[in-house]
Amino acid sequence: MQRHHFSALAAASLGLGLARTVNAQGAPVAGQDYQKVASPAPVTAPAGTVDVVEFFSYACPHCFEFEPTLEAWLKSKPAGVHFHRLPVRFLQNYANFQPMYFALEAMDLVDAMQQKVFNAVHLEHQRLDKPEEISAFMTKNGVDAKRFMAIFTSFSTRAKVQQANQLMDAYGVNGVPTLVVGGTYETSPTMAKGSEHTTAVVEYLVAKMRGGH
Repeated sequence: MQRHHFSALAAASLGLGLARTVNAQGAPVAGQDYQKVASPAPVTAPAGTVDVVEFFSYACPHCFEFEPTLEAWLKSKPAGVHFHRLPVRFLQNYANFQPMYFALEAMDLVDAMQQKVFNAVHLEHQRLDKPEEISAFMTKNGVDAKRFMAIFTSFSTRAKVQQANQLMDAYGVNGVPTLVVGGTYETSPTMAKGSEHTTAVVEYLVAKMRGGH
């Protein structure tokens, strides 16, 4: 199956809040706005929370388009949502972009650097495919490049990449951005027909999981 991007449409430009978006478009519909993942699986999340994971790639233009909406949602997401990201093993330069993300995560720098990496790739057209380029980029942005590169090449980072790949394969993820809720349901800007409606569908699915469905 060909790996592909999910197109992020322009629902965000309508200026609708999450609740208004759901009301305007009706309750999310199974098979249209969301679907079950290929192999639903239990996930480990803090007690009383529902796991939400975004599969993404720094190389994906639609992930880049979705990121501002996602970051805005993260600031106001419902209590009890355990959110995290996983970089995927496809699209260009994944061999560097996967460990890059996990190194930033280990240094607690995802919030500070996520949009900067996207901007470097999609606005500044940096390749970031050589160690010296990655190191220079981190230094330019105030990151301890020596520590970063040590984590970037570490065994623990390679293990995290392997775990991400296994989960991606288990869920049958073949396009990005894809959000998986509770290890059971997936949605995307293409399925939900817009970035803001995607986060509204995620909230619907979180409530669905809490209801035991």
